[in-house]
Amino acid sequence: MRSEVMAIGGVRLFRLALGTLLLLVGTALLLVQGFAWLDLEPRMLRALEGGAMCALGTALGAVPVLVIRSMPVAVADTLMGFGAGVMLAATAFSLIIPGLDAAQAVGFGKWGAGGLISFGLLFGAFCIYLVDRRVSGATPDDLVAVPGRPVIPARIWVFVIAIIAHNIPEGMAIGVSAGGGMPDADSLAMGIALQDVPEGLVIALVLAGAGMGRFKAFLIGAASGLVEPLAAVLCAWVVSVAELMLPLGLAFAAGAMLLVVTQEIIPESRSNGNHRLASLGLCIGFCLMMVMDTALS
Repeated sequence: MRSEVMAIGGVRLFRLALGTLLLLVGTALLLVQGFAWLDLEPRMLRALEGGAMCALGTALGAVPVLVIRSMPVAVADTLMGFGAGVMLAATAFSLIIPGLDAAQAVGFGKWGAGGLISFGLLFGAFCIYLVDRRVSGATPDDLVAVPGRPVIPARIWVFVIAIIAHNIPEGMAIGVSAGGGMPDADSLAMGIALQDVPEGLVIALVLAGAGMGRFKAFLIGAASGLVEPLAAVLCAWVVSVAELMLPLGLAFAAGAMLLVVTQEIIPESRSNGNHRLASLGLCIGFCLMMVMDTALS
């Protein structure tokens, strides 16, 4: 009898997950049609579409939490390493190298372009460092101390807030590339959307594993990517205002992403002892993003 109840519950969860997946796909198609009706400047529209693609990737990644509450640690670490590889390749091939070319295009020599990009990169890394210090010092206990409900540990909320904050540089990178009319803006958006899938899954699984309801964990995981289209459109507008903002914006986004990868994602992927799998995932993600960047640009 108990096995029959569990089987029925499993079928219902599967139907819920499938229905949610179809709903997300349908919503994405409606958004694509809606974007076509907006009277936006082409580069702004491109940034909005790229950011929305990444938000959809995050939402799709959160769907499996409706069926499962956890995944093998080795798989999670491999996916984390994969995401790190994608972001490292995007930093090099989609941000730093085009940033150097853009700096030379506005009149800087090779030394001057290198200095400008280095300044922007270090400034972006420093800004995210300051954000990370504020997030790490957060005390979100008040958010979860509700009588009669499971108390999610503060460290879990800190982890979730940190990932949401780290989505901002990804949206910035998409917006700067699209706003500057870079030829590889679409491949950059696709690569970031790809690495956002395991990111959304990790957030949802962490919350569900800590005692939160499946659907609520899914909603939070899916919503964590909404900062990306906002950051993309804002940065696309900024780089369209001044020509010099394009190389600086690319460098700033590169520095921010580089710090996130080296300080958060890579150490987290190796924290459970699966460093070989995490490194293998990183190499695969790096190569995949490199191929996408060169083939689609």
